[in-house]
Amino acid sequence: MNHLNISEMTLKKKKASLVLKNAQVINVFDNTIEKGDIAIHDGMILGIGHYQGVEEIDLSGSYVAPGFIDSHVHIESSMLVPHQFARLVLPKGTTSVIADPHEITNICGLKGLDFMIESSKRSPLDVYMMMPSCVPATAYETSGARINSSDMIPYLKNGSVFGLGEMMDYPGVINGEQSVYDKLHLFEKFVKDGHAPFVTGDELNSYLLSGIETDHESSTKEEMIEKVKKGLYVLLREGSATRNVAALAPYIEESFSRRLLFCTDDLHPSDILKDGHINHNVNLSISCGVDPLIAIQMATINASSAYGIKRIGAIAPGYYADLIVFDHLNKIEPRQVFKKGIMVARDGHPLFEEEELIALEVLNTVHINREHLNLDLPLKKDLVHVIGFEHNNVTTKNLIRQVLVKNGLYVQEADKDLLKIAVIERHFSTENKAIGLIEGYGLKGGAIALTIAHDSHNLICIGDSDTDMLIAIDELIRLQGGICLVKNHKIVNSLQLEVGGVMTSNRAEHVDSILSSMENKIREMGVKDDIADPFLNLAFLSLPVIPSLKLTDKGLFDVETFKLIPMEDGE
Repeated sequence: MNHLNISEMTLKKKKASLVLKNAQVINVFDNTIEKGDIAIHDGMILGIGHYQGVEEIDLSGSYVAPGFIDSHVHIESSMLVPHQFARLVLPKGTTSVIADPHEITNICGLKGLDFMIESSKRSPLDVYMMMPSCVPATAYETSGARINSSDMIPYLKNGSVFGLGEMMDYPGVINGEQSVYDKLHLFEKFVKDGHAPFVTGDELNSYLLSGIETDHESSTKEEMIEKVKKGLYVLLREGSATRNVAALAPYIEESFSRRLLFCTDDLHPSDILKDGHINHNVNLSISCGVDPLIAIQMATINASSAYGIKRIGAIAPGYYADLIVFDHLNKIEPRQVFKKGIMVARDGHPLFEEEELIALEVLNTVHINREHLNLDLPLKKDLVHVIGFEHNNVTTKNLIRQVLVKNGLYVQEADKDLLKIAVIERHFSTENKAIGLIEGYGLKGGAIALTIAHDSHNLICIGDSDTDMLIAIDELIRLQGGICLVKNHKIVNSLQLEVGGVMTSNRAEHVDSILSSMENKIREMGVKDDIADPFLNLAFLSLPVIPSLKLTDKGLFDVETFKLIPMEDGE
C-alpha cells in the first residue's frame, strides 16, 4: 500500500479511487447521521465529507450503514456449504460472521473443520472461525469424532481459528471439570463464547470465573439484564426455531445497549430468503420500539468491539469499506452491499460466483447396520416420561403420560397426540439406538427422518408408524444424509445433504424449494402452527445441553439432572 498516495487522497490533493456521493452516513460511535460523501481506496475508508473520485456512485440521499455482523452462527444450519451461505447472506447486508462449525466437526472431526475453513475462503464474506469446544457436546451421546485440547494447539499456532466456540458443557464449567478448563486455559488470550441457558445467581458467577465473555441463550428480561450486569456481552438471537428478539427488545435501554449484539445461531435458508438475516434482527428490534440507530449499533460496532475485530463495524477513516446502502431507516432492505469497497450484491442478488470445494473427507458419512434395526419400544409400566414441545423454542418439557402397553411393548393410539421418536447412531454402525415418545408435534399418517440432530448429528426419526419410519430411514441411508418425508408408506419428498449429512453444495433456492414443498405437506399432515420450524425443532430434540428432556442414541436424557433416565416414571 502506497501511504503517500493515500495521504494525497485523504488530503484531497488527488481523487479517491471510489467515492459514494450524496449519502446519509450512519455514525455508530455517537448515533448520528451525517450527510456527505464516502471516499474509498484499496478497500479502506479514507474519510467522510466532500470528495471527488476516479469512480463515483451517486447514492441520491440513501442511508449507508456499516456491514452487519452475525456474532454467532452455525453455517451448517443453513444446510449450505460456506460459499453458498455467503451468496445467501451478503445480499441481506451481512458482511462478516463469527462461525462455530461444531456441527460438521461432531461428524467429521478436524477434517470437517478444515473443510469449513477452506470453503469459507472462497467468497467475499469474512468468516471468523471459532474452534468448537464441545466435540462431543456431552458424554451421553455418540458423535463422529472427539476433539481434545491437544488437537486445538496447531490451529491456534497457525492462526486459522479466531477463538473458542460456545462452551455448551456449562455444568462442566460451573463444576470446574479439568478437561473443560484445559480448553479454556488454552484460549486464555482469545475470545471464548458461552452457552448458559437459565444459568443465574451463584452458578452464573461460577460460570463467569472461567473467562467466558458472551452468551446467546437469554430468553427473559431478567436473564438478559443479570448477564449484562455481570459483564457478559448478550447476543439477541433470532433463529428458525429459537426466537428471542421480540421477547427481549422491548427491555433494551441505552444505558446498557452497547453490551448487546445480534446473532442467528441456527437459521434455515427459507427464513433467510423470506425475512432476511441480521437485517431481520435489526428490523424486528425496531418494530419493538428500539431506536434504529441503536439497533444498527448492535449489529455492527458492538459486535466488532465484543470480539476485538479491528477495522470493521463502523464508517470511519481506517475502517474497511464494508457498507450497506438502503432507503428506509425503519425497515432495512439493502439495495447495494459493498465488501472492502467492491460491490458484492445489488437488489437482493449476489454479484459474485461460487467456487465449489470438493472434499471426499466430508462425504459418505451415514453408516447404519440396517439388518438388525427395529423400532420396538419395550415398557414395563404404562406411566412414562414424554418429551413435550415448547412454543417457538428448542427447550422441551418433561411430561408424564399414560400409554397403552401390550405384551411389554408400546402401542400407538390414534386418538393421542403422541409420536414415537428414534435416535440411531450413524457414524460407526454401532447399532446404538434409543426410542422415546413426544407430544405436541401433531404429525398423522407418516414419518420424518433427518441426519441433522444436534449436536452429534445421529439419525433422528419421528412418526406414528414403524413402517413409515423405516422407509424414511432407508431413504436417508441411500442418500447418505438429508431429510425425508413419508406418508402412508410412500416417500413424499427428500432433500439430499451430501456434505456430512447436514449440508449441500446446491444453491439456497434449491434447498428452499424442497423444504417449502415438504413443509406444506407436513402442515397438511397435522404439524401444528406453533412449531416454528418443523425440521429444526426436530433436530434439537437430541441436544442434551438445552432443557429439559431430550433423546440421544444412548437413551432419554434429563438435562436438569444431567443424567440418563428410564422411560418409566418412578423407575
